[in-house]
Amino acid sequence: MTEQVGLGAPGIDGRAVYRRISWRLIPYLFLLYIVAYLDRVNVGFAAMDMKRQLQFSDTVYGTGAGIFFLGYALFDLPSSLMVRVVGTRVWMARIMVTWGLIAAGMVLVRSPLSFYVMRFLLGVGEAGFVPGMLLYLTFWYPSHERAKAVAKFMTATSLAGVVGGPLSSALLKLDGVGGLAGWQWLFLAEGLPTAVLGVSVLFVLKDGPQQARWLKPEEKVWLEGELERDRRRYGAVEHDSLLDAFRLPSVWVLAAVYVVLQIGVYIVNLWMPMMLSRLAGGGDGDASLIARYSTVPYLLAAVATVLVGWSSDRWNERRGHIAGCMLVAAAGFAWAAVAQSVGVALVAFCVAAMGLWSMTGPFWALATRMLEGAAAAGGVAMITMLGGVGGFFGPYMTGRLRDATHSFAGGLYGMSGLAVAGAVLAMASGYRRRAAMTCANRAAS
Repeated sequence: MTEQVGLGAPGIDGRAVYRRISWRLIPYLFLLYIVAYLDRVNVGFAAMDMKRQLQFSDTVYGTGAGIFFLGYALFDLPSSLMVRVVGTRVWMARIMVTWGLIAAGMVLVRSPLSFYVMRFLLGVGEAGFVPGMLLYLTFWYPSHERAKAVAKFMTATSLAGVVGGPLSSALLKLDGVGGLAGWQWLFLAEGLPTAVLGVSVLFVLKDGPQQARWLKPEEKVWLEGELERDRRRYGAVEHDSLLDAFRLPSVWVLAAVYVVLQIGVYIVNLWMPMMLSRLAGGGDGDASLIARYSTVPYLLAAVATVLVGWSSDRWNERRGHIAGCMLVAAAGFAWAAVAQSVGVALVAFCVAAMGLWSMTGPFWALATRMLEGAAAAGGVAMITMLGGVGGFFGPYMTGRLRDATHSFAGGLYGMSGLAVAGAVLAMASGYRRRAAMTCANRAAS
């Protein structure tokens, strides 16, 4: 049974307030995340040329692609906590300027070691961005409105693939211009705009509703009341210290689910272009095949993300949506493992991508409604930090298995099994919490 929540008060149209917030925030946050994601995964589009020109093996590429997440994981928690110290606006600007300059610095890669170092530093530079943005959304949306907002924000990760394919392919065609390789133009042209956009954060974002001039005073009061009632409804006010983020078993279970999600997402991001190109008979440098085929799964994933986020908020249900999405992803990866043609593989990756990306809305709505204050910052950071381990493990093991077996099937079957396990964990994540609430309600009655 869904929980009824209020969307207004005398003189206040709650739906109108949330629509205004969304139009003011989501498009801009969406743009920030697109450039973040492009700088994170454009190495997947550059892989063919880099491997050929720098003579990298699949293991070297997989290690370098994945080592980003080690730097990200190591610095995600301290960076996320700095958001509460200096404010979202200032810290997000710092993060974007730093990672934009490091992303552009990828033009300096000449050897496996320099590849590893630059990818690691890129992870360090971006650490704290996603937790900071997710925490920022909790300042504006109560949990019953959050899955839709998070889903719209998270569609950037899928649409970055739609934009990234044609854009990266066009940049790769600049090979030789100005004495730079095509892959160097890719990193330079996609990195420097990120740093410039980072400066704009200082002028666009506000640290909370009280600083928003486009909200009426009575709307600010109403929104603060809604957020406070939401925190009390789900017990977040009882878990507001940093240690609470580490004490709640449900947070650890959700972190395990997120590890599985990240393994799958970055197998798609960093290996799918190469898998599709080879099945299509394209050479290692055939960028046109990458652009032609790899954008479709991301586009469908963006649509699925919005629809699942809407459904999750409509029914005020999270765990079942997460588990269902994981099972869809499991089917997609298993199908891709047996694909013998580019058409079948493309459809299979579409299914896998739709399952993976569409779970992000209900997942983060569930994760952020449990905690408050420093616990919220720490809990989200802990989840993304452990997810970084999955982001490293997926690309690395795929590369190792590819070199050892000359096939991608082993990694895809393994990912399918992990997704099934993730579905089980998602359903189990609230068991102890629901049992405790049931006991408390019986005691109160």
